[in-house]
Amino acid sequence: MVPLKVKEGTEIALSAGEHSTLIKRIVEEFSPRFVAGGRLVYVGDTGDKYCYFDTDLLKQLRVVLDSHGKLPDVVIYSEEKNWLFLIESVTSHGPVDSKRHTELERLFAGCSAGLVYVSAFPNRSVFLKYIEAIAWETDVWIADAPSHMIHFNGARFLGPYTKETT
Repeated sequence: MVPLKVKEGTEIALSAGEHSTLIKRIVEEFSPRFVAGGRLVYVGDTGDKYCYFDTDLLKQLRVVLDSHGKLPDVVIYSEEKNWLFLIESVTSHGPVDSKRHTELERLFAGCSAGLVYVSAFPNRSVFLKYIEAIAWETDVWIADAPSHMIHFNGARFLGPYTKETT
């Protein structure tokens, strides 16, 4: 099992494996660097789809989830910027490609926060397997280079897009 502290006084155990290890790195390394002060909203696990889920915060953000919608692996909220980070942990399944981007956009359509789409990879070799599929106007984080990000075009780096910014 992979232990993960989700908030002060609360720890969960993720299933063993590379996917869970990357999720742990997203929460412990990506979030403090790029979502300083961020609040963890959701963590999915291969063994438990709703391993950690802050339903109250999602309600505050006017997110009404469809029971058929597939959540991203990690969701983090930046109250300071009012941005909701939708993060896919990519080890054996795909990144935020154009199809997944549209699915997430629909799933979080009522959200009062700006949506930021991130594909996280454990290393560059896994990233290179998926590079052609990554959607424009999304961001990439590679755990082996945790202080850097890659931005796929668009008018801004690391932030939500609206009709006005695309």
